[in-house]
Amino acid sequence: MDQLDNTADQIRAEFEQVNTARDQAYQRSRQLISLCARAIRAIHREEWQTAETLIAEAKIATETLVAGVKDYPNLYFAGYTQDAVKEFVEANLTYALIRSRPLPTPDELGTEGNTWLNGLAEAATELRRRILDIIRHGHSDEAERLLDIMDQIYSQLVTFDFNDSITGGLRRRTDTVRAVLERTRGDVTNSLRQAQLEAALQNVENRLKG
Repeated sequence: MDQLDNTADQIRAEFEQVNTARDQAYQRSRQLISLCARAIRAIHREEWQTAETLIAEAKIATETLVAGVKDYPNLYFAGYTQDAVKEFVEANLTYALIRSRPLPTPDELGTEGNTWLNGLAEAATELRRRILDIIRHGHSDEAERLLDIMDQIYSQLVTFDFNDSITGGLRRRTDTVRAVLERTRGDVTNSLRQAQLEAALQNVENRLKG
């Protein structure tokens, strides 16, 4: 029975290591999500330096999170780990899209392809908030540019017709992007019509004054 005790002790030690790694990963994932949320808020406020600093901190936090679970695939692919990494992707892509920068690739961000795509979908929905902030001050070419980007992203996402077990639930997020895109297109169209109407009224007023 000594062999039984030794084997049980070995398994218990392994479980304790996994449990410690799990607890750390859960805590680190929450910290990472908080960093990314603050980064995205800074982006919308056009606090570029703050956003860049937070994204840099999030990069370190992501690397720490992944390093802590790399030896435990069940923890690495756990929902809370990949959700946190997805937030990191979203923050990076939102920044790149709004500032007209090249999109960092999955390899550059150190993420899985499906996590990157889900982060891209959520970044696309963040563009709606940016567009609404813009058109509150009047129609602009920047709103049109961001709307076109949303359309391009949706057109790509909809081509990934794979099971959710492969894509990480991408289909649901793609449907969300479609709904957000349609609402935003309507908002931008109304903004354009309002701008055209105001311009026409201004022309009439100028003629009457002349």
